[in-house]
Amino acid sequence: MLNPINISKKLIIIFLSTISLFLFTGCASVTSGKHQTVTVNTTCEGEPLTEASCTLLNDKGSWLVKTPGSVVIQKAYGDLAIDCKKGESKSSEKFQSKSNTGVWGNLLVGGVIGYAVDASSGSGFDYPSNMVVKMNAPCQTKSEKISAASEK
Repeated sequence: MLNPINISKKLIIIFLSTISLFLFTGCASVTSGKHQTVTVNTTCEGEPLTEASCTLLNDKGSWLVKTPGSVVIQKAYGDLAIDCKKGESKSSEKFQSKSNTGVWGNLLVGGVIGYAVDASSGSGFDYPSNMVVKMNAPCQTKSEKISAASEK
């Protein structure tokens, strides 16, 4: 014979577990949002290089930043390309987006449809928060070289 008290305890535990799953995993678009602040630095021959102009590009848009600097971008499933230039020095780097914890919670709760929503909006993915672009030599503009030589 089934004990009604045991059945109701089990139902309460199942109910609370389900609610907890929704509250703590939720879809990534709710828990982490579609935007992310990233910081871009440039180096040349191992030394920091300032005032490089960089364009960040993914399938959600493009953004401009001077290094060292931060910019708010829209997250995406695909790579983030960064093209930087200062004087005669140029460089391009690509940074991969990686799935964040919200996307896995949404996969459990929302299944393939939930994952697809997070992938298409980009909210289930993050880029590295700090990115370094290694610039190609020459590291200084002609006017900087002249200025540095005159200071010696």
